[in-house]
Amino acid sequence: MKGVRGERLAGEFRKEISSIISLKLKSDYPRLSAIISVTEVDVAPDLKSAKVYISVFDTDKERAEGSFSIIKENAGQIRHELSKVMHLRTVPELRFIKDGSMEY
Repeated sequence: MKGVRGERLAGEFRKEISSIISLKLKSDYPRLSAIISVTEVDVAPDLKSAKVYISVFDTDKERAEGSFSIIKENAGQIRHELSKVMHLRTVPELRFIKDGSMEY
């Protein structure tokens, strides 16, 4: 999403999704990796969908993949928690994408 409003919304989504993962999801799933970072959020212009780029830092590759799959499986729960915090008419459908740019 382009423009000032889009950038502002993407920044708020990034901050809130990161908070939801670190507080709510880690309490429900203690086997999540120690460092999970939301690197970028790309919101569609109609606010129907959003691509959320996630970086998972862990020394064990299997555990990192497991953590990413837990996040993908709980996209609906994260969206529901996001709807409680963000006061928008439509909360976008979240699609999580693994961001490997930090490893590169």
